[in-house]
Amino acid sequence: MKIVSYNLRKNRAVSEIGAIAEQHGVDILCLQEAEAVALPARLGHLSLVHATERNRLGLAMYVRGDRFHSRGAHTFQLKKSLHDRLLQPAHERLLGARLHDTTTGRDFIAASFHAAPLTALNSLRRHQIHAALGELRLLGPGLPALMVGDYNYPVFKGRLDIEMRDHGYELSLSDKRTYTRYKMFRGHFDFATSSGLDIKSVRTLDRGTSDHLPILVSAALSMEPSLTPKPEQNAVQAPV
Repeated sequence: MKIVSYNLRKNRAVSEIGAIAEQHGVDILCLQEAEAVALPARLGHLSLVHATERNRLGLAMYVRGDRFHSRGAHTFQLKKSLHDRLLQPAHERLLGARLHDTTTGRDFIAASFHAAPLTALNSLRRHQIHAALGELRLLGPGLPALMVGDYNYPVFKGRLDIEMRDHGYELSLSDKRTYTRYKMFRGHFDFATSSGLDIKSVRTLDRGTSDHLPILVSAALSMEPSLTPKPEQNAVQAPV
């Protein structure tokens, strides 16, 4: 499977997503900072599965309709940062879908995620990540899961990597930095967490009009059963 994640920078890069999907033969397209009302129902070979409606900086997911069938898609609120409470840019920061892969005959979970901005602490973003993975596990208990998006986590990723591995997930960064607009905050902002999948590669694509560079994840459902991820604390009743 080829999965692209792209933060559209307040929907400015929306005109680029069709060409990206076509050029790279994308199977799943996960968007952040998108305007749902401006998104087409179809994007070449991709169909819109779900999108947030209340968010100014929304989430959306497209999938290859001739391969994947959606068994359900939902958006979730996560613990809010002070920035969220004051400016209200995003009510939901997670969009998850349970998909059936007709090629393999198996179900799995795919998700688009957008963490709190850099004005928040890494501890809050870790809380959001753990809560998000907990929600996805409820969406498909025991199923392989892949969550891609803008994690807003440019530094101190070592601790996050350890926590992910302790809970049965793999943290995957791309081959090049995904955010270079500000010298102080250059780094890998956009990456993936997964369980039950073999991540073949994560590649940073060419720059467009967004301040983020899109990433292309090449992944396959693991042939061997994965260990059941440990429960995330407060995943179901996380403050919103």
